[in-house]
Amino acid sequence: MAPTDMADSEDLTVDDLTLDELRLALAPGIADAAVFDGWTDVALEMAADQLGADRDIARLAFKGQGAMGMITAWIETIDRQMILDMPPEKLAQMKIRERIRSLVQYRLDAVLGLEESLRRALAIMAMPQNVPAALRTGWNSADVMWRLAGDTATDYNHYTKRAILASIYGATLAVFVEDESVDKEETRAFLERRIDGVMKFEKVKAKWLNPDRETFSVTRFLGRLRYPAR
Repeated sequence: MAPTDMADSEDLTVDDLTLDELRLALAPGIADAAVFDGWTDVALEMAADQLGADRDIARLAFKGQGAMGMITAWIETIDRQMILDMPPEKLAQMKIRERIRSLVQYRLDAVLGLEESLRRALAIMAMPQNVPAALRTGWNSADVMWRLAGDTATDYNHYTKRAILASIYGATLAVFVEDESVDKEETRAFLERRIDGVMKFEKVKAKWLNPDRETFSVTRFLGRLRYPAR
């Protein structure tokens, strides 16, 4: 159940939530507190107090997960909220380039003001022991974005698209946390350049993978040298 769903239900209280639901409900508050306290138990306790949850139960929701578990939960809440706010029908009239740009920008807007929390999260995710989980999380977010953008590929394109988008998103986040320009203009420009590069690559790839394209013929080439077109 997404945090928004829980908030909209008047019949549910914090005590009614399962541990997994509580984990997601706590995640945004932990991210807010992580600006000052990092991804620590202190941030978890502050989020629990803010939500009105028992601290011991809150700790139980993240038992054995540590900072990476808190970060993963935060990213999952952004994924879920993005699905609610950016459904395929809302993106349908856009070109594919604009769909992807809008989805990545949505995620950047979702963490605006939380740059310090994000910076600390990226550092934790880059630790060797956390890299596999970080890659899975990035892949999942890229998958959600492509599905919202209307991608239905089931061949190797399914994997290459997600790998490339995860790379773009990760690189853009690295720029975002250090960007002090007005309205994050440097980040927006960086994202545009990266998407530009991918769109050009996709066009080239489509051309070379098109089975109907004209193939190179040595005979035709030599013939044209001997009898040039007039």
